[in-house]
Amino acid sequence: MTVDAVVFDLGNVLVRWDPYLPFVGRMDRAEVEAMFDEIDFPTINHGLDAGRPWSEARAEVLRRYPQRADAFDLYRAHFAEAIPGPVDGSEPLVRDLVRIGIRVLGLTNWSAETFHHAEPAAPAIGLLEDVLVSGEVGIAKPDPRIFRLLASRYELDPARTVFTDDSAPNVAAAAAEGFDAVLFTDPDELRTDLVRRGLPIPAA
Repeated sequence: MTVDAVVFDLGNVLVRWDPYLPFVGRMDRAEVEAMFDEIDFPTINHGLDAGRPWSEARAEVLRRYPQRADAFDLYRAHFAEAIPGPVDGSEPLVRDLVRIGIRVLGLTNWSAETFHHAEPAAPAIGLLEDVLVSGEVGIAKPDPRIFRLLASRYELDPARTVFTDDSAPNVAAAAAEGFDAVLFTDPDELRTDLVRRGLPIPAA
């Protein structure tokens, strides 16, 4: 085999994530979209992933968009609803990799303050050797430093480590650091990619 380890992103790879779900039954979708657009939710969320405290992000929203602060609070209060369960088919793949003795790890962009919700939503996360959480180390993908930290912390040879993520920029950044980076589309396609690399797991 040419693979020593497989590193999974978590959101929409092992666990489903939909930031609109906490608002279902509480706000109209159009209003949520307007709020996300006005406060630039992707940028705020990336800051949280990179270690920014929720209290600081909330203070910024309150200062700049006071009319949106209550809606932002809804997202935080009901965050667990944003991760409604596992990605179908991912847990059997993780189990197959563990069974054959391949190291299986996680690398996720996730706030340290909400990461405790991850494993209850997708028990496969508990099967991983460990998870490097961006919010805990203050660096978020696609920053190349987090891939260097991944390699050094877990003594990985990037060339013999498959990294999979549903974000093309993250995959490109991992590839630039020497990882065997694979864009995740679904568990069956990833399984096929791993079989092609010689891993003795059942084909899709």
